[in-house]
Amino acid sequence: MISKPMIAFDRFRQALGFLTILPVREKAGGSADAGLFTYARFFPAVGILAGLLSGSIFYIASLIWTGLIPALLAVIASLIATGALHEDGLADTADAFGGGWTREQRLAIMKDSRLGTYGVLALGLGTALRVCALATLPPSIAVLALVAVHAGARFAPVAVLAAQTYAGDPSTAKTSYASTRLPMSEARQALLWTLLAIIPILFMRPFALIVGLIFGAALSLALTLYSHKAIGGYSGDVLGAIEQVFEIGCLLGLAAA
Repeated sequence: MISKPMIAFDRFRQALGFLTILPVREKAGGSADAGLFTYARFFPAVGILAGLLSGSIFYIASLIWTGLIPALLAVIASLIATGALHEDGLADTADAFGGGWTREQRLAIMKDSRLGTYGVLALGLGTALRVCALATLPPSIAVLALVAVHAGARFAPVAVLAAQTYAGDPSTAKTSYASTRLPMSEARQALLWTLLAIIPILFMRPFALIVGLIFGAALSLALTLYSHKAIGGYSGDVLGAIEQVFEIGCLLGLAAA
């Protein structure tokens, strides 16, 4: 009989394998992917690791360079670690919502692997905003900010999973989506990981963190509501885009405050 801690570790490994390039998704206990809903609660925990990696790169680079270089290297590190998973979702969502006129057209565009003008612009502008906002932060604050931002950005899609349903046909999706909403108990566990990530910067820069969270949540909520109107729910690409707009908004808010 497998213990609960072993099951939890198995689910964390699958979340880590889903959100990063690490080949650990199907090695935990030899089990196959049991479905996105079984390990979504660990998304912010993976975000903490991504934030620690990105923050460490930023801090080390800041000992050598100033200006945009440390911020750019930190963003590149997160891109490599995640395989640009969320950026791909942002680009596909921008193409679909920018170029599609009906629900069917938007869903079809999302499944198209080709990159359009809207996707290119979204990728370029989104990356530029993250780099420029991050470059305004002192290194010691940037490390803590990146941990909080990456965890919060991974919680945003979890909140959408709990609030909306999948817009397409789950049987044709590359990832295992359920036809129902994520149980609130799973979302609450994800929230606990997110709260753990924001505690350090909360004590050092409480006002800046609050402003950043408001900015990130506002952009995520706006995209979520538009997605519900445009396609009737969420898709995998929309979840990636929601992660990205939260990251962009939160960093802009922190920089502003």
